[in-house]
Amino acid sequence: MPSFDLVSTMDIGELKNALNMANKQIIGRYDFKGSNCTIELKGDTELEIVGETEYQVKAALDILYGAMGKRGLGLKGLEPQKITPSGLKLHKLKIIIHSGINKENGKLINKIIKDSGLKVSSQYLDEKIRITGKKIDDLQSSFKLLREHKDVTIELMMENMKS
Repeated sequence: MPSFDLVSTMDIGELKNALNMANKQIIGRYDFKGSNCTIELKGDTELEIVGETEYQVKAALDILYGAMGKRGLGLKGLEPQKITPSGLKLHKLKIIIHSGINKENGKLINKIIKDSGLKVSSQYLDEKIRITGKKIDDLQSSFKLLREHKDVTIELMMENMKS
């Protein structure tokens, strides 16, 4: 029976490429000349933007979002915190990178699938959801439904497609 796993992860390699693109763009921009503004990856779960003003931090965040879009990375997997002063006339923004599907989101996704009327079944398995059905078209329809649903606030990816 065809199935696939629904996961929520951020491709760290592509994220590093997007960070490099964003940092190069920041260095080349006129309004950032001579300033100390950087975007760094802290481990696999956090990004940090440091700038001299709140404006620079917000502009760097927009540049990062643009670079991530060009690399095909979704923005739903990021959760920006508040901009805080960090001393030495610098401002800092922490961005949490979410990975995995927690139980609340798993329940929501299972409910959406059951209410959709598609002939598929879903099962929550340790931070991922396995969706099975008789037809691959039904599986693809359920994936499209979940990606476009307004209540799903996490980035979803298809993995382990078996036919």
